[in-house]
Amino acid sequence: MLFAKQQLLTALAAELEKLQPGAGARAAFESPKVAAHGDLACTAAMQLAKALKQNPRQLSESLRTALLLTPAFERWVDAVEIAGPGFLNIRLKDAAKQAVVHEVLQAAECFGDQAAQSNKVLVEFVSANPTGPLHVGHGRQAALGDAICNLLATQGQQVYREFYYNDAGVQIGTLAKSTHMRAQGVKPGDASWPTDPENPESKAFYNGDYIQDIATDFLAGKTVQSDDRSCTASGDVNDVDGMREFAVAYLRREQDLDLKAFDVRFDNYYLESSLYTSGKVDAAVQKLKDAGKTYEQDGALWLKSTDYGDDKDRVMRKGDGTYTYFVPDVAYHITKWERGFTRVVNIQGTDHHGTIARVRAGLQAANVGIPEGYPDYVLHTMVRVMRGGEEVKISKRAGSYVTLRDLIEWTSTDAVRFFLLSRKPDTEYTFDVDLAIQKNNDNPVYYVQYAHARICSVLRAWADNDGGDVATLQNVDLSALESPQAQALMLQLAKYPAMLSAASSDFAPHDVTFYLRDLAACYHSYYDAERILVDDVAVKQARLALVAATAQVLHNGLKVLGVSAPTKM
Repeated sequence: MLFAKQQLLTALAAELEKLQPGAGARAAFESPKVAAHGDLACTAAMQLAKALKQNPRQLSESLRTALLLTPAFERWVDAVEIAGPGFLNIRLKDAAKQAVVHEVLQAAECFGDQAAQSNKVLVEFVSANPTGPLHVGHGRQAALGDAICNLLATQGQQVYREFYYNDAGVQIGTLAKSTHMRAQGVKPGDASWPTDPENPESKAFYNGDYIQDIATDFLAGKTVQSDDRSCTASGDVNDVDGMREFAVAYLRREQDLDLKAFDVRFDNYYLESSLYTSGKVDAAVQKLKDAGKTYEQDGALWLKSTDYGDDKDRVMRKGDGTYTYFVPDVAYHITKWERGFTRVVNIQGTDHHGTIARVRAGLQAANVGIPEGYPDYVLHTMVRVMRGGEEVKISKRAGSYVTLRDLIEWTSTDAVRFFLLSRKPDTEYTFDVDLAIQKNNDNPVYYVQYAHARICSVLRAWADNDGGDVATLQNVDLSALESPQAQALMLQLAKYPAMLSAASSDFAPHDVTFYLRDLAACYHSYYDAERILVDDVAVKQARLALVAATAQVLHNGLKVLGVSAPTKM
């Protein structure tokens, strides 16, 4: 069908160009919301009618007549009907819809993928400071980042995954102090452990059990190895600097273990501290000064961010000489640009919303050739966790929040990924642990995976009983696929490439989850309507080809989400 649709689009573009030069670029088909209205819809006549000063319905009549005379429409179209004020509803011949089955089977895992491009895309995500276990919000970001990377890769883009974190800030100091207290034998609840909410110092400590684990391993002189650093403890209770380095390496290892359990990988880890030690922060500030985009006031250095649409100018350097949060971000993004990443996507929590305008303002003011709107941002909300009908807020491991590891242990990696990707990133989401472990159609990931496993069971039965091989189905006669359920399933398969492209452009992996649920529903309806392993060989082979293609697309879509496609359940 994709080949047929492309030929029809080309024919439509040619006829629109005849009506008005340049109109061919508008050639497009839509999927009718009601199946009875046909397989494809076209609104071109209504769009052009005003400019051409013609009645839209009459223009539709003329366009319909011209299209039906083209070779593509003669080959692939059964009928073109005019509806309402000028809609063209197109009904495809069975052969056009059936062609998608061969297209899927021939392309296999590459079905839906676009040709490779030369541009490099950097996606920065998770980027958690090494101060504790990854929480559920980090999990949502990890799932989003990984799926967006996969989506971009299907469109031929060269994707680079980066984890950015601060290994030397205030929070790291808090980590060191907390570990030092535990190493000295002081723990939360003891009289000497700060707990006064009126005392700011009491907030500068982490209470989770993991802090004791770090302190114990440090005193034992252990070595920890993460993806980007290694550290051997001195065992000296007074070695606070060594304790800081050990704690950072320890928690980076813990984060790596969480991410490995979640099947998430990174190409590079970038340290915020390196921006200072390498002089890149100072260099960025100097660029802004040289461009005349800064000024001194009240002992602080300010950026003229209002020149770039920000609601007010922003402090860059405070009176104490320290830089505000967005300044190293500006320096960091200049390095991204200098490393050849013409497109950058940042996946962050909604609490970062306020920094977008000032970071972009800083990048424009630096005058290094970075285009407006760089970088792209995907912001996500936090996640509520429900278990046993009650909200879960505290993890013993973390002390104050539910960790990603908790969620994986309670359910599964597949369930966590699918569930966290099933809503738009900026919408609130409640993760229902009880639903995630159910083995019924109410559980969306089970529903989709079961469709794949169900097809694999049919294909195994065919192989066991008849010696069948899926590879032989690539060129079988598909003319027997005439039922409404088969037609609906083929039309759903044909939507996959366009869905992938749109989901990639919109950074919308939730669209993939919606599509997969719809595809699974189509398959279950088809399975209930038609027996597949019938006696008639030609009919059996056609139906097997259809379900094998369906399994392939289910597999491909789940792979984009980082979710497995089980063959048995």
